[in-house]
Amino acid sequence: MSFDIITKYFPDLTSQQKDHFGQLLELYTFWNSQINVISRKDIDLLYERHVLHSLGIAKVTQFAKGTKILDVGTGGGFPGIPLAILFPECEFLLVDSIGKKIKVVTEVASALGLKNVRATHERAEKIDEKFHFVVSRAVTEFPEFYNWIKNKFSKEQFNHFENGILYLKGGDLSEELKSFKNRYLLFELKNYFEEEFFETKKVVYMTV
Repeated sequence: MSFDIITKYFPDLTSQQKDHFGQLLELYTFWNSQINVISRKDIDLLYERHVLHSLGIAKVTQFAKGTKILDVGTGGGFPGIPLAILFPECEFLLVDSIGKKIKVVTEVASALGLKNVRATHERAEKIDEKFHFVVSRAVTEFPEFYNWIKNKFSKEQFNHFENGILYLKGGDLSEELKSFKNRYLLFELKNYFEEEFFETKKVVYMTV
């Protein structure tokens, strides 16, 4: 599957953004053969299941210039790298507790020349910085995730959404979100993307 699926839903990309997205398959195919960060069957579906899925956050909200975003449990760089390509005037810190995954992130960001991406091998709880948003893709149950990052938020507000969490996850989330009653919004990605993969996928937005 080519990166046409990205331009289908994001038709206003600059030529540089198209170039960056276009390079991702070759870069991830190479690095995945060295350090396995994406399942073998998924590498052929990289643009749908990893890149476009990451960009589901951008269908929910647009980050203003100067926004600082922490990507927790980034794995090979999702959702952070696709979002960093889409929002070049925002700052991204991508963290993962597995060093070899951060090696892939660093190499991909370097190959693309992404100046707005930092990556570090660290647990989220140990990060001593403040951010406007924390993003992640199904790294753990939501209550545990919330405890990792609840003290990581800046008081400065200048986005359409109040500072908070944007969490990509699929399936029935009612059980793990029940203790956060009335504090979150749920966005169904099937309302933005027509591919079957997105049928049960969601973005959870929560203020902190």
